[in-house]
Amino acid sequence: MSAVDRLVAQARERLHRLTPAEALAAHERGALLVDTRTEAQRKVQGEIPGAVVIDRTVLEWRLDPSSPSRVPELTGPDHEVVVLCRQGYSSSLAAASLQSLGLHRATDVIGGVEAWLAAGLPTHRGPADVRQ
Repeated sequence: MSAVDRLVAQARERLHRLTPAEALAAHERGALLVDTRTEAQRKVQGEIPGAVVIDRTVLEWRLDPSSPSRVPELTGPDHEVVVLCRQGYSSSLAAASLQSLGLHRATDVIGGVEAWLAAGLPTHRGPADVRQ
């Protein structure tokens, strides 16, 4: 097993990962959906309705409950946050990082947006809700 595979496995030990349908249900009850895919990936796969797009390079700053740069939708450390990426690998690392910041309900989607699409869940062609 490679070092990065071990890192992902360790991250996932901390998470209660969601299926795409569970992620959609979480969003419908108030969870913040965060899409970390690149613009090129979103162009090919489509946008996830209701998701905020936050580049992975600034994710922690935008979702740290104590950060003055956080997105206004984040109400505090108890807010459920569901991270999506293309296949569900980098989102596991991101969700574990968010848990380290105190977002104990942060998690990700098993299989990422590819699984979301395979499940027939909704997408749209934009515009995306991109946060800088």
